[in-house]
Parts: sequence; structure tokens; C-alpha cells
Amino acid sequence: MNPTVVTIAAEFGLYGVAGTGFVVGSDGLVLTNFHVIEQASDVTAVHAGNGLIYDASILGYDRSRDLAVLQLTTAANLEVAAIGSSADLAVGDAVTAIGNASGAGVLVPAPGTVVALDRSVTAQSSVDGSRNDLTGLIQVDADVRPGDSGGPLVDAWGNVVGVDAAGLSDEARATQAPEAYAIPIDEAMAVVEQVRTGESAGTVHVGPTPYLGIGVRDVSAFRTTGPSQGAAVASVQSDSPAERAGLIQGDVIVSIDGLPVRTSDELTRGMIGRRPGDIVRLEWVTDTGVRQNQSVTLELGTPTA
Repeated sequence: MNPTVVTIAAEFGLYGVAGTGFVVGSDGLVLTNFHVIEQASDVTAVHAGNGLIYDASILGYDRSRDLAVLQLTTAANLEVAAIGSSADLAVGDAVTAIGNASGAGVLVPAPGTVVALDRSVTAQSSVDGSRNDLTGLIQVDADVRPGDSGGPLVDAWGNVVGVDAAGLSDEARATQAPEAYAIPIDEAMAVVEQVRTGESAGTVHVGPTPYLGIGVRDVSAFRTTGPSQGAAVASVQSDSPAERAGLIQGDVIVSIDGLPVRTSDELTRGMIGRRPGDIVRLEWVTDTGVRQNQSVTLELGTPTA
């Protein structure tokens, strides 16, 4: 169908997610959605052009923009997708979403048109139900299905103009007209280029994921007493660096390495440039109002930040 597209299988524990990606580097660099590989401990990809199955490593990702860059192990001399420009798109343009529809392992084209530009949508993770607010998206009326995530949205000339990111659930598809959203390729390729530099910055994390072992929420959404700002600890993983440091559910993290943490997003951004083995200094306030400081050594984790 398209020799630059791959179907992706990502495993985490006893569960798995099917998705799609496409080749952006002849050495096996692949672009996909972050939510396809979120929390994945093992990722494999089947190349549509040569039929080979590749192990894939996660080079970098941007959770806020739902993008991830993979490296297909041992891949070489692969055909690279023709990259267009999303800046040239206009409402009414013909497009086609290509992907691993319903995770069947077969590429299926979904033709449609551009309905709107610069749209915002809240996407829900199929892994843990968490929500991610995405902005600046291309809205199309193509029948994008689960499994298509991370696949290319191509224009009438076969150039990639977007990355398929969200579509209707199977239940909604039964009663609603097709509605889907894609990340503009100009924005996506900027993330690819940053990952190629090997340097974490902004919202892009490059390299292995650091593991602290907590789930956090904004204080305003989780607590009515104590600090008015901070990242409230909603959960602590057993035998994690956070647990060994003494953090418990209900604590509120207020700084990392001396920098203030006012929201859960600020803690996430504070972890972007970290790597496994790094030592961070956390300050938090307990349920009883006691302020504590502790150095924590980060461990190797799966992509969640």
C-alpha cells in the first residue's frame, strides 16, 4: 500500500496497543503518536514495504503534542515518506489518512477532506484514561479508527501533511459522521529535528525516560487544604524512588531543584531534561503541613512524562 508506513505494536505488562507510524529517516527513524507508545516496555514495527518485523527503541517524545520518534533496530536504506507542508493546507483540500485500522495489521486508506484548521480537542488515553489537550490540529472528515494513530495524513499528491492523532470511538462511529484530527506535519517535523539533535528542551524529552514513581494532579483539583499551588501526589508506586524518599499520597510537591512547582504540568516540565541516574532535590508539604526536602535518584522508566 505505502512502502513508507509501519504498523506498530506496543506492549506494557499484559496489555498492548496497536498503532501506525511512517519513516522519516532512511536509517529507520519513524514518527508516530506518543499515546501509541505510552508506558510501553516493548515496541515492534512491521514495515509495509519489505514486510520485515523490527524491534523499535523510543528515541524521544513530546507528550504535550502527542508525538514520538522511534528507531527501528538494524534498519537501513528505507524509503522515506514524502513530507509536504501543512502551512499550505486549506479547508476543502482532499486528504487521505493511512493507518492500521482497528489494529488488524493491514493498512487501510480513509479518504476525506479538510474541514477546519487550528482546532483544539481533548484526547483520552486508551492506556490509563488520562486526558491530553491538543491544539492547532487539522480537522478532517476521514473515517479514522483506533489503530490509525500515528499514521500519515497525505494530500492529493501523496505528500504527508499531518500525523493522524484522534478519531471517533467505535461506538460514536456507528451514529456520527466521520470526524478526525491530525497534527500538522510542520509541527511534527520540528519535534523530529529536535530529537535528532539529542538534546531535551521545552516539552521534548530525548533519551531514556526517568522514573520517579508518582501520579500527580493540580492541587486545586485534588485538595482543599494546605498549599494553594503545587503538584498534589495522587498515587505512589510501590518500591519506587518516590516511595523510598518518603512521599505519600496527599503530599504536595512545591519545588524541584529549588525551582517552584505550581502545577502538575510544571513538575512534568521539570522532569523533561532529566535522565535515569540523575539526582533531583524535591520539596513537598505533607498533609499535616510539615515541609520536607529530600534528594531522589531517578531510575529507568517507560515513557509517561
